[in-house]
Amino acid sequence: MKYFLLFTLASLPLFAQDYNTLTTDEETGKPMLIGFTTLEAFKDTSFSWWWNSTYNMYEPDSAKANLLKDKLKDVEITVVMGTWCSDSRHEVPQFYKLMDEIGYPTDKITLINVDREKHGKGDEADTLGIDFVPTFIFYKDGKEIGRIVEIPFDSFEEDILEIVEGRYDE
Repeated sequence: MKYFLLFTLASLPLFAQDYNTLTTDEETGKPMLIGFTTLEAFKDTSFSWWWNSTYNMYEPDSAKANLLKDKLKDVEITVVMGTWCSDSRHEVPQFYKLMDEIGYPTDKITLINVDREKHGKGDEADTLGIDFVPTFIFYKDGKEIGRIVEIPFDSFEEDILEIVEGRYDE
């Protein structure tokens, strides 16, 4: 038992993931997030000025948001964005405002930041087929059921409803 515990503790760094890695955007010289990210990263003043204002200004459609509550229970979401991207700066805070409004657990959302070539810190975004950011990918039972690329077609509320009801056409 002693050796099992020792092996388990020694193995923890192998499975740990780095979050909220800050780097510099070579094009602008400004701070940029890369790789797996938590919402905590957006408290940094380099990002909070746009995150907070966009998040606070967005008013989700409450009627449609209420329809989403039950329909998202078995759905997991991956969001791929770039802090350098104006669409990401606009859409991702609005998406999170909607998720907060319906009480969707943030631990069911994987947030990945990429550079201008759409690469993360490691290979976390390489197999996702990301051409444009932000990209919101919805999964049920481990299988992709739809995605929103760059901006919603109608609204987040309507587009997500269409995805979870199987009527979305990118």
